[in-house]
Amino acid sequence: MEHITFLVAVVIITALAFDFTNGFHDTANAMATSIATGALKPKVAVAIAAVLNFAGAFLSVKVATTISGGIVNEKAGLQPSIIFAALVGAILWNLLTWLRGLPSSSSHALYGGLIGATVVGVGFGGVNFTTVVSKILIPAVASPIIAGLASWGATKLAYLITRGAPSTEKGFRRGQMFSSSLISLAHGTNDAQKTMGIITLTLISAGQLHKGDGPPTWVIVSAGLAIALGTYMGGWRIIRSMGSGLADIRPPQGFASETAAATVILTSSHMGYGLSTTQVCSGGIMGAGLGGPSGKLRWGMVRRMVSTWGLTLPAAAVVSGVAALVAEQGDWGVAVVGVALVLGAGSMWLISRRQPVHAGNVNDSDTATVDIPVTAGPTGQTTIAA
Repeated sequence: MEHITFLVAVVIITALAFDFTNGFHDTANAMATSIATGALKPKVAVAIAAVLNFAGAFLSVKVATTISGGIVNEKAGLQPSIIFAALVGAILWNLLTWLRGLPSSSSHALYGGLIGATVVGVGFGGVNFTTVVSKILIPAVASPIIAGLASWGATKLAYLITRGAPSTEKGFRRGQMFSSSLISLAHGTNDAQKTMGIITLTLISAGQLHKGDGPPTWVIVSAGLAIALGTYMGGWRIIRSMGSGLADIRPPQGFASETAAATVILTSSHMGYGLSTTQVCSGGIMGAGLGGPSGKLRWGMVRRMVSTWGLTLPAAAVVSGVAALVAEQGDWGVAVVGVALVLGAGSMWLISRRQPVHAGNVNDSDTATVDIPVTAGPTGQTTIAA
């Protein structure tokens, strides 16, 4: 029992570390366009996002229930070491895509990690693939399309209504303060719950909660705090990519994309769908870019981003599967996986310091980043590497 208690504590700490990476990885979802258009100063934006992410964690637990009792079969004999391996794969993928400035899905990294580790640990019977398809894969395809179409229509409407009106951009910047805050609240409602679900699943697997139990209050509070702290750190590389790397976004477009994305995220959270807020917000930005005056996107960045979306779940699954294979060997296996996580995370952080992106240069399009060349899209426009 002492060993199990220690391992459970390790898994909970690792889950909160994932939650932290989720926060700074996804800060761009809410605040990238507001920072790019000048509606909010960078540091003010991430502070607002952090507070509202924390508040959003208390609004619902339906997504947490989807993870703790939906994706995997609680009766399959899942052990804390398997959940630990799942988190390791998700964290390493999050850090790799952050390093490369790619707005990938933290949610799908977590789902992929959980699926890969479970298959290795207890077999295919440990995964409820019907739930995976209905509440993860279908929303993954549909949600960015829906957000993009809604954003495109809202952008067209915004320009039509304000045609010839003076000082429209100033008004839309003020509107962005509200719409970006709404996304932050929605993000906390959706993404913080995923860590709650993982911790709850760990406690159930260790016999410390009953099957079907929801997350205890201390789990909700700690998950909310972890994602809020990560958000405040600011994922500046991804903020740059989403704010100016996909399209030239003006305040009317930013307001339209944020409003559309927030609506999709809140609706999905209410229904218990564990969708990717990154994909929803990126879809909204692309819709706004196509609906704006130029009607253009930077297709080089779009292709790289969409390719990363497709790779995220299977890549995290493979890494977590390997980690689970090692972790199942006993204490030394868990220790090896833990050391690999620390070394991998530390190495990526050190590499990122060579060409740092921060609040002071996040809107500078000419600042190079790690190992990402600036490429030209078919229109001749350059993508933003961050």
